[in-house]
Amino acid sequence: MAKTILVVDDSGTMVLSLKNNLEIAGFTVVTASDGVKGLEKLTAAPKPDLIITDINMPNMNGIEFIGKARAMPGFRFTPILVLTTESQQARRDEAKKLGATGWMVKPVGGADLLKIVKQVLPGA
Repeated sequence: MAKTILVVDDSGTMVLSLKNNLEIAGFTVVTASDGVKGLEKLTAAPKPDLIITDINMPNMNGIEFIGKARAMPGFRFTPILVLTTESQQARRDEAKKLGATGWMVKPVGGADLLKIVKQVLPGA
C-alpha cells in the first residue's frame, strides 16, 4: 500500500512540483494551501505517513502548523519535514523545538527530495 504524504504550501507551483515527483515515486499525495487547511486534512482519511510543510503561508504559518499538528492525537511521531526558502538558524531551532523532523531549503531537486523522504519515512 502506498504511503501518504501531506504537502502544505501556499505556492501552487511548488505543490504541483512536489506532487508530481512524489506520485511518480509511488506515494499518495494530499495537499493543503495553508496551515489551517493542513490541520483539516489531518482529521480526514487517509492519515498521512509524512508531512511536508512550508513556513511562510497565509492564515497559519508552518511553525504554528507544526505545533498544532504535534498536539493532535496520532501525530506525535509522524515525520514532519520543513521545505522553505528560510535558512535562518533561529527559525530552524523554533521548528525543531515544536517537533519538525528535518529542514530543507528550496529549491530541492526531485532526487534529493526522494532521498530525504526515504530517510525519514520507514518502508518508503
